Parts: sequence; C-alpha cells; structure tokens
Amino acid sequence: MRLGVLDVGSNTVHLLVMDAHPGARPRPAHSHKAELRLAELLDADGAIGARGVRRLVTITADALRTAEDKGCEEVLPFATSAIRDAANADQVLCRVKDETGVDLQVLSGEEEARLTFLAARRWYGWSAGKLLVLDIGGGSLEIAYGMDEEPDAAVSLPLGAGRLTAGWLPGDPPDPDDVKALRRHVRAEIARTVGEIARFGPPDHVVATSKTFKQLARIAGAPGSGEGPYAQRGLSRTSLEEWVPKLAAMTAEQRCSLPGVSEGRAPQLLAGALVAEGAMDLFGVEDLEICPWALREGVILRRLDHLPAS
Repeated sequence: MRLGVLDVGSNTVHLLVMDAHPGARPRPAHSHKAELRLAELLDADGAIGARGVRRLVTITADALRTAEDKGCEEVLPFATSAIRDAANADQVLCRVKDETGVDLQVLSGEEEARLTFLAARRWYGWSAGKLLVLDIGGGSLEIAYGMDEEPDAAVSLPLGAGRLTAGWLPGDPPDPDDVKALRRHVRAEIARTVGEIARFGPPDHVVATSKTFKQLARIAGAPGSGEGPYAQRGLSRTSLEEWVPKLAAMTAEQRCSLPGVSEGRAPQLLAGALVAEGAMDLFGVEDLEICPWALREGVILRRLDHLPAS
C-alpha cells in the first residue's frame, strides 16, 4: 500500500510518500517539502501569529493534494514541538482541520523519541544491542535508550536548533558571550537526563538522526546524499569539537558554503552543533553513526504493525 506521512515540524512541512507492506522495508516514492519556520513566527505570548497560521493551512492543503496525486491510500498527519508548545495550539489545529480536513495528531516529546527509536532499531536490527538514539529537531532534542523496540528511557528537551537560535543567538555572526551562555544552558538541560539513562549501563551502539546531525557529519567529511542511504556516515566528538568554534565565527551566509548545508538551515547550525557536542560529551560518546531512518519512518512502521494480518 502507498502511505503518506505528513510531518509538520518546526522548520518544514514534509510529506513523505512510501510504498509500505507488513514485513517489508518501506520504500520512499516521493518527497515534498515546504519551509515553514514556525519557531520564527511566534508572537510575544508564544502563539503562532495569523501569518504563520495562514501559511500552515496553505502548505498543508498543498501537501494533501500532492498525496492524492501520488495515489496515497492513507495519509498519517502529525505535528511536533512547534505546534505542541504554541500557546494557541488548539485553535491552530481546529483551523487546519476546518480548512483542509487534515486532523493533525500532536505527538508528545516522549512519543517522538519512542517512534524515532523504533525506526533506528528496525534499521540496525537486534545485533546492534543496546541503542542510544539522539535526534535534534527544530524545537526539541529527543533522547532514547534501550535493548528492545520500546526504549527503556525516552525523553524530550526544549533544545531544538531553531528554538535556541531564535532565543539565544540574535547576532550574525553571534556574539561570543551569547554562544557561551547558550553552551552553559544546553549542557545544564542535558545533564538532568544523564542519570536517568546512565543507570541502564553503556550503550552498544550510538546513533543520531535528523538534518542537523546529517549536516554536521557531512561538513566533518561524511559521504554526501548522492552516495545513497547505505553509505556509512558517522560523526566523531573530536571533529565536532573542532567545528564548533569555526561555526561560531561564521555568518549564516558563510555556513551556506559548507558541504551539505542549505540556506534555510545555515542560521541554526551552530545551535544544533552546541546541542550535539553537549550530548556527546555528557553521555561519553566518542563516535556515533547517522541513521537514515527517523521519526517519519517510525510513524509508518507503527502503522504497519497495527494492520490486520492478511
């Protein structure tokens, strides 16, 4: 069957169309993205403004038409931290449903972490042992750990790259004092979760998902997307520690010249790097591997698990 996953995130609205069948690996058939940047469209009270709501409705309607054009039998729509944390979330969801018919399901941070973990587990299999999975989104950082398909621990922290850039790094390039302050904040937040996860023992395999980690790995020398999903991509803490001060000294325009860094993501790459560096340091991770599957694949896999047996 052909399924569509409509992911309303902090940075983009992403429709991923996949051919999926129980017991088989979901295969991507089409990808449709539109930039949204909800974190930058919040008013002083933390509500999504009228312009942001209009844009969300328009993009959602466009994505739904694309899903129909591509022959999707079912669309699985969900929203993450940008909607979840908005002061007017209920009104926004009602507006989207009234005008497009799309009933966005808001995932909790823990659900995000659990579904991302499921995707990573299915990608690497049981032989990977105990997994530690890190995911940096636009609005939040998800951390999950476990041996099975359901993690033993799953947490979400308000440490998304877009959120932190908007709230902590107004300059371009950022003021060094602002960078230091954000570094302290990030590490204090992550440190609160270390004990909860460390009690389960060291992981056998550490993996990361999300565009932020993929871009950081790419600028550190990992293969580009043209080499396909099976090319091994990793990121070492040593490389990341070398790149953080370089990124801090660059303007957003200068970061765009780095391999794999898009214009839309360049402004928030430093904040994402500070989160990645803090997580790797505090969890004692020297090297991690980039997982091609993440939250959207987790949503599809969970849906397939609940299909009746044929």
